[in-house]
Amino acid sequence: MRILLVEDDDLIGSGVEAGLRQAGFAVDWARDGRKANLALATTAYALVVLDLGLPGMSGTEVLRALRSGGNDVPVLVLTARGTVADRVDGLEAGADDYLGKPFDLIELLARCRALLRRSQGRGAEQIRYRNLAIDPGAQSVLRDEVRVALTAREWAVLLQLITHQGVPQSRARLEESLYGWQEEIESNAIEVHVSNLRKKLGADLIRTVRGIGYVVEKA
Repeated sequence: MRILLVEDDDLIGSGVEAGLRQAGFAVDWARDGRKANLALATTAYALVVLDLGLPGMSGTEVLRALRSGGNDVPVLVLTARGTVADRVDGLEAGADDYLGKPFDLIELLARCRALLRRSQGRGAEQIRYRNLAIDPGAQSVLRDEVRVALTAREWAVLLQLITHQGVPQSRARLEESLYGWQEEIESNAIEVHVSNLRKKLGADLIRTVRGIGYVVEKA
């Protein structure tokens, strides 16, 4: 899944970016509000982590523009402003959750996962699909109660497909979930990852939709 991180502080931004990538997300990092606004206008994200205190265009302005444009992507607001009024302003502008600075990375990741579950209509962390038990938080997959080792890329492809059951995902959409702005896209990467997932988790798990891409059928 691809996340937009909007943060002008290099120390905080680099730490959050590293934590999100380690958790299996593709991350684009915008350092000011105008770049964030452009990214949101051109790219589909699963989640936005948004600092309010941004140069040029404030986080609140970015958020209001996002919502006024009809984009309902989940937004986790980060801010050093700790007053109730500031929290209320962020939430009323369209934020889905709020985390004050300083914060613990573990809590940020937990809040991100909770927002993603909510946006996908899932109440529980674990996803059960046929003989698979998939835990996004722990990045673990059990097949018939036996743990299966996946690479970070294989995990990202699986998560994109399993959270969009019944909806074919194009190669371009899968690439978006795997790669951030600074990462080079390998030409046959998606095909290789899908092939590996079929070998590890079952040949019938992922169906090829000719001319479109791949799909995991609804359970």
